[in-house]
Amino acid sequence: MDNITIRQGETLFLSCSQGDFVTHTAWLNRSSILYAGEDKWSVDPRVSLVTLSQEEFTIKIEDVDVTDEGQYICAVQTSSRPRTTSVHIIVQVPPKIVNLSRDLVVNEGSNVTLMCLANGKPEPAIVWRMKSPSDDSLSSDSEVLDIPFISRYRAGVYECTAANDIAVDTQTVELTVNYAPSVSDGRDVGVTLGQRGVLQCEADAVPEADFEWYRDDRRIFNGLDGIEIEAAGALSRLTFFNVSEADYGNYTCVAINKLGSANTSFVLYGPGAVQDGNSGTSTVFNPFCLLIAILQLLLKF
Repeated sequence: MDNITIRQGETLFLSCSQGDFVTHTAWLNRSSILYAGEDKWSVDPRVSLVTLSQEEFTIKIEDVDVTDEGQYICAVQTSSRPRTTSVHIIVQVPPKIVNLSRDLVVNEGSNVTLMCLANGKPEPAIVWRMKSPSDDSLSSDSEVLDIPFISRYRAGVYECTAANDIAVDTQTVELTVNYAPSVSDGRDVGVTLGQRGVLQCEADAVPEADFEWYRDDRRIFNGLDGIEIEAAGALSRLTFFNVSEADYGNYTCVAINKLGSANTSFVLYGPGAVQDGNSGTSTVFNPFCLLIAILQLLLKF
């Protein structure tokens, strides 16, 4: 028995030789007659007669599917004796991913499992990898990809590939990792009276943080006392359009999302202030006080 391998969706031609003194001929699939001579017995519209002559008897099956797989027999009855020819049809099917994890949103520290199931013939091999950002160290040669205690650096697009001898099917899953805000250290700003001053706060967080600004323990609201608060993504700016003596002092930026908060402090100071890098405070330099101190030192001699 010969084997014929054909891909799903292609057209299958079945042919057998006839010879002289043929009285009856038929093509059978298992125990069902497809064609008996010119008479079609099959009700399948995909099956049709191609050639029936003294030399050959050929039929075709269009759009072959896995249900067409199996043994086919050409039976020929001559005036002397019957003879049969058989062939076994193997239908190959390209891989198709039929069950894939949905896009996920998880909190940092969670255990994550991604699943990818596929059909195909031959059975497809499945590979998981981190596609974006690319990370070859995070992959799996099975249907399951486990990521224990996930960090923010494992967020991204994951790709499942199912492949066999016929074709490749690929699908992706996006994994979002939520984490609490962290803020950059505040930079103190010196501004002359009457000038424009800006304090800028930057936070790293997923989902993006909301910002609050405080002067000492009092919250500052947008538009109050000539101050503007604006936020754009990971940044928030506190803008003074006309700095006055009353504006000088300590300010705090607080970044908040559903997982937590973080804060950093700033000092807005005038041109006569000397910054203390350790405490974040400022003192005012008074040249008159320095002169008195020098005189007191000279009087001791």
